[in-house]
Amino acid sequence: ALRSASALVLDQRTGEVLVAKDAETVVPIASLTKLMTAMVVLDAHLDLQEGLRVEKADVDTLRHSKSRLPVGTRLTRGEALLMALVASENRAAHLLGRTFPGGMEACAEAMNEKARALGLRRTHFEETTGLDGRNVATARELAVLADAASHYPTIQDFSTRGEGEIGSGRHRIAFMNTNGLTRNPRWQIGLSKTGYLEEAGKCLVMQTSLAGRALVIVLLDSWGRYTRLGDAARIRQWLEGR
Repeated sequence: ALRSASALVLDQRTGEVLVAKDAETVVPIASLTKLMTAMVVLDAHLDLQEGLRVEKADVDTLRHSKSRLPVGTRLTRGEALLMALVASENRAAHLLGRTFPGGMEACAEAMNEKARALGLRRTHFEETTGLDGRNVATARELAVLADAASHYPTIQDFSTRGEGEIGSGRHRIAFMNTNGLTRNPRWQIGLSKTGYLEEAGKCLVMQTSLAGRALVIVLLDSWGRYTRLGDAARIRQWLEGR
């Protein structure tokens, strides 16, 4: 009875697929992209304390999405990574790609190389934010990607914070996690990322513990304000009922 068009629930310990719904269809993945962005930035061992500056080039001219980061904002690479994972901040994610050694093109290539190394043959990235609809994957391959990302302590920490705040000059920039379940004490979440594009619907990947199992949950192309969270609740109810 899942409302998401594609879904997959993977037992991380055994590799058993507990739930699969249209899990092999290649679809746009929106801001779930940012998990791979985070992995390649961390793989490159870039200085998370290095100061960066938001430039005009980081402004979204494709979707004209809103941002908490005006041009000229100064922040560290670590703060940009935090905002990309917690608030799904597109300018922060673009900044991470633009300042990657070799620039955005090199960062996207590193993301695709990482996908190939993980065996994700149907996953492809054009850029670091997920705003480009050509960033695609299947639910099954996203489960593998999320499982890999869950082994990065920084991604675990940043992506599961219910809220965050960074300093910018004399100002503070506060933001909330786009996955409200990170603020729900009934959920034990080890990794989280949401996404949304018109052509992707509302998406969610999580690593969580339910009914004594460590699971990766992937929900793609959900519609309605609470559908992806409702599907997560339905999966929980089903597993705990078993």
